[in-house]
Amino acid sequence: MPAARSATIAFCAIAALGLAAAAPKPDPADAAVQKIVASPAFKTAAATLDREHDRTVADIVTLTEIAAPPFKEAAKGKAFMAMLKAEGLSDVEMDPEGNVMGLRRGTGPAGGPVVVLAAHQDTVFPEGTNVKVRREGTRLNAPGVGDDSRSLAVVLAYIRALDAAKIQTKTDILFVGDVGEEGPGDLRGMRYLFGKGKYKDRIKAFFSMDGLEAARVTYGAVGSRRYRVAFHGPGGHSFGAFGIVNPMAAMGRAVDQLYEIKVPTQPKTTYSASVVSGGVSVNSIPADVTLEVDMRSESKEELAKLDARFLAILKEAEAHENAARDTRFGKVTVTPKLIGERPTGATSQDAPIVRTTAAAVRALGYTPELGASSTDSNIPISLGIPAVTIGSGGTGGRAHALDEWIDVAKPESVHGMTVGLAALLAMAGT
Repeated sequence: MPAARSATIAFCAIAALGLAAAAPKPDPADAAVQKIVASPAFKTAAATLDREHDRTVADIVTLTEIAAPPFKEAAKGKAFMAMLKAEGLSDVEMDPEGNVMGLRRGTGPAGGPVVVLAAHQDTVFPEGTNVKVRREGTRLNAPGVGDDSRSLAVVLAYIRALDAAKIQTKTDILFVGDVGEEGPGDLRGMRYLFGKGKYKDRIKAFFSMDGLEAARVTYGAVGSRRYRVAFHGPGGHSFGAFGIVNPMAAMGRAVDQLYEIKVPTQPKTTYSASVVSGGVSVNSIPADVTLEVDMRSESKEELAKLDARFLAILKEAEAHENAARDTRFGKVTVTPKLIGERPTGATSQDAPIVRTTAAAVRALGYTPELGASSTDSNIPISLGIPAVTIGSGGTGGRAHALDEWIDVAKPESVHGMTVGLAALLAMAGT
């Protein structure tokens, strides 16, 4: 054999060995999920999602059109509880916080571990918002239709699919419609479920279904701290009392200094001066104004640094205003009140629930998109309970806006829904 050819063969062999060594080892979770997806029972369940899709869309419309502003989810909760009962779940109830839940028993001993699938009832929209669904072809338009009414409807669709396919899981599954996920709710539903609820010591894994994208696997918990800051001063006539301290000037300085803070892009850290209110008339120096601020970070340490700097800015703004203007009628005071706090953290990417969910995404033809967000999963993650947030499998846009929409074209909708079902079955065991 010529030397050149021999050298070429040797080089190719070495290169092949190198590529083999560099190739990632197959994840056992992929094989396990693929086995589930290929099973006749799962195919029957998927066929049920397809056959019952019009019913799922009808459930989306029904639930969307029941207003659920923060702290006023009761009407939607009662409706969802009736739907869970109609699907034949056991132990259907509403807990003292307003969470609605029902149990689908597995083959394990009663009182054993449970896997939770939860979607939230509440929306960001205030009381009086028009939540009537407007349909244009396969597109549904209404506030809250995708965040999170579609997920509630998909929860019901999963129960029907499991029953139609006669699938028995090893572990009990607890289906939950929870309260207080959005804004001022401050995850109160999850805090109750994991802190005082009757299943709190039995939950071995937790899925939050929130939003749409089937490929999304949210394993990180973005923490937040939210303040309502009261700026108080003596107030007075805009002309006659000109020159005295003005709490609005202190507030303006505080906002200006907040926006001078440099925060890292990784870990992502953000802040927002979001709501202002106060004053009595255009020709009066206000006695009281308020400011609401939201601060978030993927890092507990960065959030703590941002929080400390913001509180220092408030003190500086108070001192500056009292030094800059006349205080003969009284000084400006600045009083921050913490109105929301969400813990940070992450479920390990090596945890079975993350690997299994990513495997389900791959098995159904999507590419996993792992990331972090602020969701119901923040609470179990902070307690060390394996948790991820997944999408309901649809497409849409404009969440948290009055022109929010989703598309319920059947092929894409049903196919996306199968991802969460596969992940749920893999964690509950079949």
